[in-house]
Amino acid sequence: MVARLLSLALITIVVGLLPWLSGRDPALSVLRARSAEQEPTPEALDAVRRQLGLDAGPVDVVTRWISGVLRGDLGRSWTSGAEVLPSVLSALGVSLTLMCAAVVVALGVASALCLPALMRGARGGAAGGVGAALAALPEFLLATVLLVTLSVWLGWFPPYGWQGPQHLVLPSLALGIPAGAVLGTLFTDALPAVFREPWVGVWRSWGCGRAVLVRGVVRRALPPLLPQAGLVVVGLTGGAVAVEAVFAVPGIGRTALGAARAQDVPLLQGCVLALVLLGLAAGTVVGVARRHLLGPALRDASLSLPPIAHWSPNRWHVAVPVTSAALTAAVIGWGLLRDPSRIDTSARLASPTWAHPLGTDGLGRDVLARVAHGAPATIGVAAAVCVCSCIAAVAMGLLPGIARGAAEAANAMPPVIAGILVAAVLGPGTFGASLAVALVSWPALAAHSAALVEETRASTHITAHRALGATPSWIELRHVLPAVAGPVARNAVLRFPGIALALASLGFLGLGTQPPAPEWGLMLAESLPYVERAPLAALSPAVMLLLVAVFSMSLSALLSARPRPLPWRKPLVTASPR
Repeated sequence: MVARLLSLALITIVVGLLPWLSGRDPALSVLRARSAEQEPTPEALDAVRRQLGLDAGPVDVVTRWISGVLRGDLGRSWTSGAEVLPSVLSALGVSLTLMCAAVVVALGVASALCLPALMRGARGGAAGGVGAALAALPEFLLATVLLVTLSVWLGWFPPYGWQGPQHLVLPSLALGIPAGAVLGTLFTDALPAVFREPWVGVWRSWGCGRAVLVRGVVRRALPPLLPQAGLVVVGLTGGAVAVEAVFAVPGIGRTALGAARAQDVPLLQGCVLALVLLGLAAGTVVGVARRHLLGPALRDASLSLPPIAHWSPNRWHVAVPVTSAALTAAVIGWGLLRDPSRIDTSARLASPTWAHPLGTDGLGRDVLARVAHGAPATIGVAAAVCVCSCIAAVAMGLLPGIARGAAEAANAMPPVIAGILVAAVLGPGTFGASLAVALVSWPALAAHSAALVEETRASTHITAHRALGATPSWIELRHVLPAVAGPVARNAVLRFPGIALALASLGFLGLGTQPPAPEWGLMLAESLPYVERAPLAALSPAVMLLLVAVFSMSLSALLSARPRPLPWRKPLVTASPR
């Protein structure tokens, strides 16, 4: 609880200091938002500062806001003058409604992906490529495709707005399909080990039916994944900024984005406070549910950890990562020989030819060259962020109480809002975008690490080592850390496409790599207005993201493969040092 409160206080204080961190005069932004025609004279700016209380300094502004929050008053908007609390509650209600619809879609997608694994049982295997492809779909690109096909071309659903249930369909699909794919992939990877636990064989010998066995397996596999599921669900609320922008949904993510751009600090603080409180509430509910599923075994330190699920990869499990890596390398290698900045206005939006194998963009630049030269800004930065997040998550997971509280608070901060805060200090660019994504990419890994650490420390074999006199440091280094590092590293590989998508989203919104530098998210943003005339300009970076996702998820499954032990080999038993 202390970690949660400290994280909440830190985030709200940083948001409150936005005008002073950005180095820009908030009085000018407020004056422009109120009246674009009024001249920004020194007298007018001084009047705005006195009205907002900015002349008193940052400490006084933050103190007055905190005292107002304790009284239930979030203040008034700097730009519109309206009360903040009704605006935040209205936007939060819209986002929660959209979140519920997206959760229904996500559960349907996750169930469809998990069904084959439940049928395979203990035979194990890798998660399907369908889940990898769906998890890698950029939400903003999926939203645009759904808008063009189901709304503009077919006319089945309204294109934008928020007037009735029919406006829920397209945004919930854009949010729920990738989220369901992530949850389904994680759950599928956890099932084979559970099927090999001793109690499964006992239940089968008693004649338990398939339905009863499946319910027991699901109940046993859920606890380590519940913290991540809670983070994904909360992310559907605050992390839906791009989808809300595409469909003009007046949700809290879009409201926070507009407030951050206008430096409307009271409205931004109210939105962030609501998102963080939502994340903390969801974390509390998930923690209670997880303890209920584990039962008294967690308290009594009598958990039995799932055994290692031995399965040998077949040729398809090896062929998928090799093929996807080869295709990615071939495209990048081919495009690196071309000039990504050469502009040919006579060849704008050209179709694929020998001179331009993937066509050209709106300025006549070669798409293949820009895809290849944009790979380091997307793949390279995402890999560095993924490694740093994994190391930080494993280290923080060794302190489960602190890790869970900090992860729940940090996860509620959408990457876009984090990108705006970092861009306010450092300016938009690759480093600022990577730092923003790093600040919000570790919570899921830290929650996973904390759950595994807690369950490992509560297992029976750790209790036996303590009884034999093993030192705490020996137990942590020889048993807890190896049990945690492997699954968290594989989870980090699974999260790698999501990190790349977050970087692409910031580039899509103009907060990452700046033009004319090539970057996949920036390329998507630049080509979407011409998607009907030059579809390859938008599809090429999206397909590259899909290839990266398929490689990451298939590689994660391959890394988890362990050959079955030979029948004549017996495991060595080592005693704990006294």
